[in-house]
Formats: sequence, C-alpha cells, structure tokens
Amino acid sequence: MMLSAREVSKSYGKRLVLDQVTLCCEAGEICGLIGPNGAGKSTLFRILMGLVSPDAGRVAFPSDTPKPLGGIIEKPALYGYLSAQENLMVFARVQGLFPGTPALRHLLEQVGLSASRTDPVRNYSMGMKQRLGLAIALLNDPKYLILDEPFSGLDPIGIRSLQEQVRTLAGQRGIGILISSHNLAELGDLCDRLYVINQGRITREGPAREILQAAATEYLLYGKGFETSRVLQGFQPEFRNGSVLITPGDTPIADILTALTGEGMQVMACIPHTNLGVLFEKEAP
Repeated sequence: MMLSAREVSKSYGKRLVLDQVTLCCEAGEICGLIGPNGAGKSTLFRILMGLVSPDAGRVAFPSDTPKPLGGIIEKPALYGYLSAQENLMVFARVQGLFPGTPALRHLLEQVGLSASRTDPVRNYSMGMKQRLGLAIALLNDPKYLILDEPFSGLDPIGIRSLQEQVRTLAGQRGIGILISSHNLAELGDLCDRLYVINQGRITREGPAREILQAAATEYLLYGKGFETSRVLQGFQPEFRNGSVLITPGDTPIADILTALTGEGMQVMACIPHTNLGVLFEKEAP
C-alpha cells in the first residue's frame, strides 16, 4: 500500500485551507509538494501525520508495520540541553523503544552526525539539527517520511547534504519520501514526482521533469558555436561563455534542438528555466 491522500479538505473558520487535495507517494519514491507560502502544505502534512483531522477526504498508508510514518513538521523539536544521543533516547522511549548505545550511534552515523559528540545540541548548526530531526524520524524504521520545509534556514552546503541523505534513504532503503518546499531549486533535481499546490488546490502533478518543462519560459543551452546559429536569432538569444539563454515562445524546444542539429550544432545540455509565476498558476494550462 502507498501513502495517499484522497480528496482531503480542511477549513479554519470561513477560510478554506485545503480543497479536495489528492496525492500519493510510493515506496522508494521521492515526491515533492511545492507551492508559495500559505498554499496549504503544512496543513496537509499535519493531516497526513494525524496531527490534524480533515473535514473531508481520507488518508491511507501501510498499517502492517510498527511505524508506518516518520516526519519532521517545520523545525525539529529538540531538547537543547541534551546531547544528540540523549535526544534520540528520549524520543525512542516515547515510541516505546529501548535501543542500545550501538543502535543509537549507528543511527546518528547514518544521517552524518558524529556519534562521539556529547555536547548539548543547542551548540549545533541548523543543518546538524535537521539531521538529528531526521534521525529521530527514522526511529523504528518507518516506511514513509514526511518532511515539511526541511531546507529552511540551511546554507547551500547544508541543502546539498540533506538532499543526498534523502536520495540515499529512498534509493538504498526504499523509503517513500514526501517533501515540501516553496523553493523550486531545492526540489527540482531531487524529486521523481512533483505536486504543485496553490490556494489549497493541487494545480499540477506528474513527473518532475515534465512539470518543470511545462512551466519553462526560457532554456539554457550548453555547447559551442551558438553565436553563428541562424536558428537561435529568432528566440532572443543571450549568449554566454559556452552557453546561450533563449525564449522559445510557442515553438517546442524539441523543434529548436532538431533545427540546431541540422545546422551542425552540438547541444551538450538543455536546462529549462521554470517560471514560478507560470508554475503557481491556479490552473495548469
């Protein structure tokens, strides 16, 4: 069984926060939920984790395991005066677990934290706290992880490190991961599938690459000799060192690439520049 939400709705007073939201995440899949601030991401994740009850709809996930879901909702709640290992022990006991020291040390090492560090976690950087929150979420081997804005407050190195952790958990352990952000750069290359939410509704869904290309208004092409291309002259080319930025308009990018090949150009890479205004439109075109 996969993790899924079916036609989930939620209101607070007269404000409709979620409007018949449907999404799913399979084992070993990384699914991204992206949308502007206030779109309903955190409310949906709280419903998935059982922290908030929906007004309508239903949530389903595997029920044959001790801990089907683990998660970080917003920032991890840690005991700042305890060490990382002591924090893990506290949260393990809350879940009815009594792991030995070797198991706790192994879990810390899995998320890239030093198992020998004994100082309070109030001394930790935000990235290290996020890693510890991830270790806590992984207690008792959940089948799925729900990570709400886990990159918030991280520097670029911390973001890349956490992205690699997520890839490893999905690829090597087969954990299904549903992860939210309002920043496309954090999810674009990470996710297998993307859901776009705006004003409480899912407006786009599908393979991440297709979603990003559908909302792209510019493309960055890498190669050589673009300055001599006649094809590119009709697409507002902005030539750079070894690349060119173009605006295809209504012309399919595949047709442009074919025409460039006909000119003898060798395109090494084609990267869509997704327009967030288009991506977050209320309804996909």
